[in-house]
Amino acid sequence: MSRIALLSVSDKSGLVEFAKGLVACGFQLVSTGGTLKALSDAGLSPTAIDALTGHPEILEGRVKTLHPKVHGGLLGRPQLPDHKAAMDANGIKPIDLVVVNLYPFEATVAKGAPVEDVIENIDIGGPSMLRSAAKNHERVTVVCDPADYARVLAEFQKNGDTSLETRKALAVKVYATTSRYDSAIERYFAKEYLSESRLDLRFEKGAELRYGENNHQKATFFRESEAVQAGESSLGNFVQHHGKELSYNNIVDADAALEAARELVSAPAAVVIKHLNPCGFATAATQAQALAVAWEGDPVSAYGSVIAVTRKVDLATAEVLKGRFVEILLAPGYDAEALEFLKAKSKDIRILEIPNFTAAADRKVYKHVIGGMLEQDRDALSWEKFESVTKVAFPDSKKELAAFTWAACKHLKSNAIAIGYEYMPGQYTLVGAGMGQPNRIDSNARLAQPRVIDWLSRQAPNAEAKEEIGKMVFASDAFFPFPDNVESAAEFGIKLIIQPGGSLRDPLSIETCDKLGLSMALTGTRHFRH
Repeated sequence: MSRIALLSVSDKSGLVEFAKGLVACGFQLVSTGGTLKALSDAGLSPTAIDALTGHPEILEGRVKTLHPKVHGGLLGRPQLPDHKAAMDANGIKPIDLVVVNLYPFEATVAKGAPVEDVIENIDIGGPSMLRSAAKNHERVTVVCDPADYARVLAEFQKNGDTSLETRKALAVKVYATTSRYDSAIERYFAKEYLSESRLDLRFEKGAELRYGENNHQKATFFRESEAVQAGESSLGNFVQHHGKELSYNNIVDADAALEAARELVSAPAAVVIKHLNPCGFATAATQAQALAVAWEGDPVSAYGSVIAVTRKVDLATAEVLKGRFVEILLAPGYDAEALEFLKAKSKDIRILEIPNFTAAADRKVYKHVIGGMLEQDRDALSWEKFESVTKVAFPDSKKELAAFTWAACKHLKSNAIAIGYEYMPGQYTLVGAGMGQPNRIDSNARLAQPRVIDWLSRQAPNAEAKEEIGKMVFASDAFFPFPDNVESAAEFGIKLIIQPGGSLRDPLSIETCDKLGLSMALTGTRHFRH
């Protein structure tokens, strides 16, 4: 007796080839509606569902597979005497394979269809068949994704059946699919009928980490389903080539490094991250030079850092790290000889690859608090404007440096001050940073300025400090409610300032710049990072 394969799909991609392969493996095809027509038009001879059930489709097709001969055929276990007797008594044949994908509910919603059309695209029979088949995966093979056709057919062709391991994996995919489907329906009607937003986040492939923020805390990293499926350039799709298992902090810092590096993808660049903050941030003519310059931005903080580079790592770039302790190196690729060098350098360095560092798609980001979840847009904007507001105009020749410094400032924890420098024509580096302080003047005077002096003492010991500082750009992530930061920057030797503006006291800061002979531009965009 031939085995029965029940096929009822909305997405008909690959269907005919798969069905022909099933027939060659001895399956009798049973189909519904549009699937029946597609198979018949292709020269196959499927059996209509009502011939199996003995009952016609009714209610404009709303009821066609909700029948004991379908669900009994899926749920029955004929190897059990009681099941076999009940199935025989009721004329129920075992169904061995179910191929179902669901009505396009989300696509219908996305098209802005009226509620009546959306309702008609809520699949009832499809999820029911999938769940029945998945429940009985010990015997029944269930396929809800055309991507699995080739794998399933190959097993039937080679072994006459699918393996239990395959059926288990397919069953898990079914439950994930029906869960997402039901969630989409819930979210739509909650919004449509209750004017209520609901959030359903889905993560998969959870992997245990070495530990959490501290080694007494357990931690797990779950990959975001949508990011994985879309192949998005994100930590959801990293490949680890070498090194110890990752910790919670490693993941968080690697994400910060990737996000900061995205700002610099137009050039060979390197970002050195320590405790979520860039302590090195540089562009150069070559990737090796960019990494070397970024490291020298703050070599003390760079010890034990997480580094992202924007170009494929060659041997020259890898050699920059010789004798230097790095937790993670993250790159869009590695030359074979560079990879071997890095592996030989240390058994502990974690070498991660993300295929490309292109800008992330517009999307939401989330932060969990005890008892709730915060959602917001990703901070993808650089600035809304670049408006010179002082008597001494912000020079056009310094706008590229301003953009670079602004990008660095964007990725520092608030309150943030960044000071950038053009160390070679068209090449930039972060030379001073202050972040994470309760007030901005401390970030400026006590952190950023001393780091500039330290950098100059190491990298330009013979230069006139005030002269070089006057060429730098000073950036603040938020507006100045008082002129104290302007006054401090001017006393230090700064002549070029960018900040968002938006304070009621903006005129006071502008007046102070004019009195001190400084240039200041407003960006119109704040970049708090909490």
